[in-house]
Amino acid sequence: MTDDTSTADPAETTADPVEPPTTPLTERLEAILLIIDEPLGLVALAAAVGSPVPAVRQAIETLVDDYDGKGTGPRRGFELREVGGGWRLYVREDHDALVAEFVGGQAPARLSQAALETLAVIAYKQPVTRSQVASIRAVNVDSVVRTLLARGLITELFADSETGAINYGTTDALLQNLGINSLDELPPISPLLDDGADGFDEGTIR
Repeated sequence: MTDDTSTADPAETTADPVEPPTTPLTERLEAILLIIDEPLGLVALAAAVGSPVPAVRQAIETLVDDYDGKGTGPRRGFELREVGGGWRLYVREDHDALVAEFVGGQAPARLSQAALETLAVIAYKQPVTRSQVASIRAVNVDSVVRTLLARGLITELFADSETGAINYGTTDALLQNLGINSLDELPPISPLLDDGADGFDEGTIR
C-alpha cells in the first residue's frame, strides 16, 4: 500500500528570519531628530529606531562630528545638541540673527483660534511644558507650539532636569503686539471665564 502522506518542504514551513533594517542607523536617527519637538534621550531614540543603545550612542557621536564639519563634509548651519539629558537638532547660534530676521520678515497672518488659546495658556501659566498645555486644552498642541515659536511669540526657557521636557514662555514680541510693558498688565483671568472661577488650577481651567 502506498503511503500518500507527504512530507512538507522545510523551506515552506520555516518562518523567514526577521531581517535588520536596511537603512543606515544614522539616517534613521536623522529622520526622528527632524520631527521631534523636545530632546529625546538615548534609550528613547534607541526604541524609536530599533537599535541597541551603544550603537545609537556611537551614531549620535558620528552625527555630531559630521554636522560640526569634523568628517568629510562642511560644517552645517545646524547642530545636534544634548539638552537636559536628551538630543535634538538646533540652529547654530551663529545664525540666530539671520533666522530671527527671516521669521520677522514673513508676511503677518492672523493666528487661529487654537493658536490664540494656546498662547493664552502659556502666557498665564509660564513656565509651562507642551504636555501641560495639551492637558489644559485637552488637545494636541504640537503644531500650534511650532507656529508660535516660528512667529517669535513664545520661546524655549529651559529643559526640565529630570524629564528633559522643554518649558515655554512668552517673548517681548508678544508684549509689543499686545501693547503692554509686562505680563503684570495682562487682565485677570477670572472675569474671562464663564463661571468666574479663579483661573488655571493644576492643569485645568475651572
